[in-house]
Amino acid sequence: MPRRSPPLAALLVAALALGCSAAYYGAMEQIGREKRHILADRVAAGRDEQRAAQEQFQSALDRFQAATKFRGGELETTYRTLEAEYEKSEARARAVRDRIGSIEQVADDLFDEWDDEIDQISREDLRKKSRAQRKQTMARYQQLIAAMQRASKKMDPVLTAFRDQVLFLKHNLNAAAIASLEGDVVAIRSDVDALVRDVEAAIREADAFLATLERSAPR
Repeated sequence: MPRRSPPLAALLVAALALGCSAAYYGAMEQIGREKRHILADRVAAGRDEQRAAQEQFQSALDRFQAATKFRGGELETTYRTLEAEYEKSEARARAVRDRIGSIEQVADDLFDEWDDEIDQISREDLRKKSRAQRKQTMARYQQLIAAMQRASKKMDPVLTAFRDQVLFLKHNLNAAAIASLEGDVVAIRSDVDALVRDVEAAIREADAFLATLERSAPR
């Protein structure tokens, strides 16, 4: 009976158990996934994570704004709703940061590998072309990662404002305290609007980088 190749899950578990990037890349290469494929997947996942975070922050803001119109009902329920929105926003922001870190890791490895492989090309004209492709891809990558980091950082002041309001309500659980949030929500909306603009810019950069990577990365 012919010997079967180990399944993807088993390869990845083995790589993670070794705690080694080389083992992980080796496992992925066995199923035809090079570093450029992994980077493309992670950029796409990072883009989608930022979009999800944007939607969550907007949803949380809408909840906070709706709470300022409180006209009776369960104050505890309102507080718990806002607390949950803050926690979901915090989780999304953390996921975005993790995605960015994973992109940076594989990008560093890809560009290092690209350098090593350029040195192995014997023809100067081909080396020159490959260096130009690497330079172009690196420039686009740097724009991408800067845009993603900029959008991620814009989440911090919004999270701080959400947390402050949630803690304030926890300590002052009454209708007057909820109504007093209205002025703060206006300021938070300005921060969320800035966040949305930066996330949209990061998404555009991600799409542009994916197109550049497809054209330029070594096959």
